[in-house]
Amino acid sequence: MGLHSAQKKHFPLRGIEGVVQLFDAELRKPEPDLALLSLVLGFVEHFLAVNRVIPINVPGVRFEPLEPDCPNSCFPTVELGMISALHERFTAQIRGAVDLSQYRRTAGGSSRELVKKVSDVIWNSLSRSYFKDRAHIQSLFSLITGTKLDSSGVAFAVVAACQVLGLKDVHLALSEDHAWVIFGKNGEETAEVTWHGKGNEDRRGQTVTAGVSERSWLYLKGSYMKCNRNMEVAFMVCAINPSLDLHTDSSELLQLQQRLLWLLYERGDLDRYPMAMGTLADLEDQDPIPGKESPLKIHLKAVSSAQKYYNNEHIYPFMYLAGFHYRHRNVREALRSWAEAAQVMQDYNYFREDEEIYKEFFDIANDVIPTLLKETALAAENAGEAGEGGEGPDKDQPKQAAALSALQDPECFAHLLRFYDGICKWEEGSPTPVLHVGWATYLVQSLSRFEAQVRQKVSIITKEVESQDDDDQSSDDPREGRRRGPRRESKLEEQSSLPAPAPLASTSPPTQPAAQPKKVGEVGGRRRSSQGLRAGDAEGKSPSPDPSSSPPSQQHPSPSAGPVVVFQSEKMKGMKELLCAAKVNSSAIKLQLTAQSQVQMKRQKSTPPGDYSMSFMKRQRKSL
Repeated sequence: MGLHSAQKKHFPLRGIEGVVQLFDAELRKPEPDLALLSLVLGFVEHFLAVNRVIPINVPGVRFEPLEPDCPNSCFPTVELGMISALHERFTAQIRGAVDLSQYRRTAGGSSRELVKKVSDVIWNSLSRSYFKDRAHIQSLFSLITGTKLDSSGVAFAVVAACQVLGLKDVHLALSEDHAWVIFGKNGEETAEVTWHGKGNEDRRGQTVTAGVSERSWLYLKGSYMKCNRNMEVAFMVCAINPSLDLHTDSSELLQLQQRLLWLLYERGDLDRYPMAMGTLADLEDQDPIPGKESPLKIHLKAVSSAQKYYNNEHIYPFMYLAGFHYRHRNVREALRSWAEAAQVMQDYNYFREDEEIYKEFFDIANDVIPTLLKETALAAENAGEAGEGGEGPDKDQPKQAAALSALQDPECFAHLLRFYDGICKWEEGSPTPVLHVGWATYLVQSLSRFEAQVRQKVSIITKEVESQDDDDQSSDDPREGRRRGPRRESKLEEQSSLPAPAPLASTSPPTQPAAQPKKVGEVGGRRRSSQGLRAGDAEGKSPSPDPSSSPPSQQHPSPSAGPVVVFQSEKMKGMKELLCAAKVNSSAIKLQLTAQSQVQMKRQKSTPPGDYSMSFMKRQRKSL
């Protein structure tokens, strides 16, 4: 069965508007046609980014200018004949290879054997040898015309194939760097259908239970996205890759992606898709559409979504928000958001397959933050020299004043400490070390940007008062007391009798630092209370233990009335005195930070220093 007459009437699709109208019509249906929409996007991306031959016409393909007065900005007209032929080829291939009568159908939906069979069909249709990490191989257009798909493209193709077979219970499941499928009653069953990362090991048919239980970031402790059809449409829109090369993007593809994300956003289809909101906000920040919501508001909605629907266990909403503040040189807010990301990360275990998020934190700690603080220090120096010279008003004075205040702001220093505390806690109990001497060098550099009197205004707490509510939460943990069990707001942590601030002052993780007396902004009223609570804590957190829940009494008295940081990692506890000393003791800090993790690691190749927003956005395109 080919395309319906209601679908055919939209063709030919002319320009961005034609594609948007088709998507709008499909999204209004109970079952938008994933294969059709993916083929359309793949076709457009192919002729705008892969085989960009504009304005020379390709046989059977016409290009029309997006704007009459801009001949260089062209858009391929999507003809019905080509798309219909590709669609029929895909459906025939799937239906011809899968005999549904051979597989049992339970009351709850599809069987694992059937899902595995569909993944076999997709898997076996791929070329035996090709570079799996290349751009522009995520759509069904790439599968049908080139027999190539990237990792997440395979998972999407399996879902689209299941839709062709009428298996309405099979849907896409997404973490922040991996994809698989869910099926059965209420999507309770899971199945791997693709590979991950550099290794192409076949894990198809397996559940994701092991990855969830080992608390790796790759599986988000079970707080992954369970897509419906419209979210699967959003996934393919997010997967649009506008890159022509490492330095150039197709403006037409960027515009198309932006328009389609707005369509989905305004329909409410992105409410449970934080990364899609982050992508939209970044596009708006680059090229705003008049009359639309501000990028910052969308970023904050993404954070709120992760907190509301995913137990605040997603990292990228905070990374996107930090990237926004970084681009606008809002130093305090960028540091705050990176600290929030690290605080979420602390409750994960680091595995080799989590290397994408390791790269993010590595770049931030050892490139982005040092560069930002260096620029801030230079701006502050310039502001000081201008003041001494008695010069007249300078248009850059507000920026210079902000730079001057950032390095004199104890809150900025507190955010820096919380960032490193989260990373150190992430390392604890993990099978793979995180920190090595390279991290220590840049930590010392960043600490040294803050003068002693600023650093000493931050109150550092390394243990909690004795809990009066000593219930059954103290069961043994196989990972050396890293987590004790589900927290409640009313519960304070146990403390060790060992004196602080020795490096192993407490084996029980203290509660979330209240290092942020001010709000980042209202995020659906759930971002944080005035005590610095993470949203969602008041309602209790999942079955997953949450070492970052804060009791209402978290505001510790501080003689300096400055920000308060409660260290949770043993390494940072051991550095308490060093961090506030009049002179930064480089060798002592390096020794403490690299204890039990003397691992030399090669620096990752990345984009030029300081170009954080570019490296971050490129990485998002490569992942999900």
